[in-house]
Amino acid sequence: MKTQIFVKVLMVLPMVIFVDWVLMVVLGCATSIFGLGNSFYCGSYCCIGKGILLLSAVSFIIYLLFPEIKKYVNHKAHAQTH
Repeated sequence: MKTQIFVKVLMVLPMVIFVDWVLMVVLGCATSIFGLGNSFYCGSYCCIGKGILLLSAVSFIIYLLFPEIKKYVNHKAHAQTH
């Protein structure tokens, strides 16, 4: 059970971070092509980046880790003692 959590953290989390990085690179290239200046990169671009990272972190926890942790906690709670 713990192995599944570690596999998800060690395999899926880097992929999520890589996808976030690719999204930010594409967004940066697109805004550079459209000629947005330094004020965009110092303000809006940083806020968008924080939002994307926060959204991916929350979705990673909710959809991938929370069910595994819930199964682990429920399994221990219903264990019989002798």
